Amino acid sequence: MFDSASSSASLLWIVIAAVFVLGGFVKGVVGLGLPTIAMGLLSVVMAPAQAAALLVVPSLITNLWQIGGPGFGALLRRLATMLVGLCAGVALGAGWLSGAASAGAHGGRDWAGLALGLALVVYAALGLLHRRFHVKPAHEPWLAPLVGVATGIVTAATGVFVIPAVPYLQSLGLGKDELVRALGLSFLVATIALGASLGHGGTLHAPELLGSLLVVLPALAGMGAGQWIRSRVQPETFKTVFFCGLLLLGLYLALRGAMRFA
Repeated sequence: MFDSASSSASLLWIVIAAVFVLGGFVKGVVGLGLPTIAMGLLSVVMAPAQAAALLVVPSLITNLWQIGGPGFGALLRRLATMLVGLCAGVALGAGWLSGAASAGAHGGRDWAGLALGLALVVYAALGLLHRRFHVKPAHEPWLAPLVGVATGIVTAATGVFVIPAVPYLQSLGLGKDELVRALGLSFLVATIALGASLGHGGTLHAPELLGSLLVVLPALAGMGAGQWIRSRVQPETFKTVFFCGLLLLGLYLALRGAMRFA
């Protein structure tokens, strides 16, 4: 006999796997995009905290894959204060996503969806406007920890690690490969901090970790394909398509969250 509950669960896992293949593919091409795509798309069908819990293991592994290469020690020293600030920011916002996912907290869930949508809109808009800032080395000692704290707070609220860390890293004048490693390092630390926050908030238990482990292979498969195609596409054209899609997704999530408050 046809089991509708089992069928629905199977369909959901197919959607989840497809999302992680897509997120991994984009990350393989441009060096980022897995958490952003996963959080944005999965938040359409589940609470943001549940999406963030699924993201922990594949994000951890793909970013470990991404950060390898020469000059890692120097890069780590340069970004150390930003990374410490990021952890502090996540700690300041600890429990926001978990609280939004708690039983009966529909208002909290709507708020988390609205915050996620707005974060995606801001990030996509900056990408489409091709705004490139330049930070002088003399400003890094005081600016880096502030960027880290701000990114940590946004991460704690939305599960997305990109604002304002990505524009800041792009403003440092890093080479292409060095920037990819810097992004991977930033996302790795953010993933660890967010995982600890979700665990403390009661959202990350054995079933969630198992689900997160199951989506590692789709994410790695997508990332491998993206890295293969990186040299065969125009990166700027690909980024434009990526940011356009992200903008539409962010607008949808923000409007949906806002309408539920009305």
